Amino acid sequence: MIPEETFIEFLESNTKSADGAHDLSHIKRVVAAAGRLCDAEHADGEIVRSAAWLHDCVIVPKNSPDRKRASVMAAEKAVSFLKSIGFQDDEKLSAVAHCIEAHSFSAGIEPRTAEAKIVQDADRLDALGAIGIARCLITGAGFGAALYHPEEPKPERREADEKNFIVDHFYEKLFKLEHTMQTEAGRNEARIRTEFMKSWLDQLFREAGV
Repeated sequence: MIPEETFIEFLESNTKSADGAHDLSHIKRVVAAAGRLCDAEHADGEIVRSAAWLHDCVIVPKNSPDRKRASVMAAEKAVSFLKSIGFQDDEKLSAVAHCIEAHSFSAGIEPRTAEAKIVQDADRLDALGAIGIARCLITGAGFGAALYHPEEPKPERREADEKNFIVDHFYEKLFKLEHTMQTEAGRNEARIRTEFMKSWLDQLFREAGV
């Protein structure tokens, strides 16, 4: 098994431009979540672990035209890295690449294997719950977006606009993730985290008097 330190050393030298929502802490949480899901689904732990560590080894800003290609680029770089450290099982390398390619929401690639479904679920779980809220705020603030629309905080009569209002990202993407989960354990955890986010938004709107 590849030591954790080997992955961390590689990531620290390749992801220096990562924002606060896609840093090493994010990757470690995805690795941990993927491990739990892997145990529940009885999948190949070596494939899942390698893909989880390397799923964000290429950083592409969310506002870049190459954003949809980020996971494919990461898969290519991950395979090159794994080969460089002696990982030579072509079948497993292909499986790791597919996990990484399919994890991305924006890429829209359907996961075909149990391992790919696990890595996708693990990454999406980190966009939900308390951690998901924090990551959403970090990312939105980095783009200079306002917290919410001053006249209509909930995008009910207007079209959601996540580029200008952070709260709108919950409605454009985050609340939809629960219904994209691929594993039973992932769906159960996503449901809990989504309910927490809805409660948090209700409290935010009460405090803001809107």
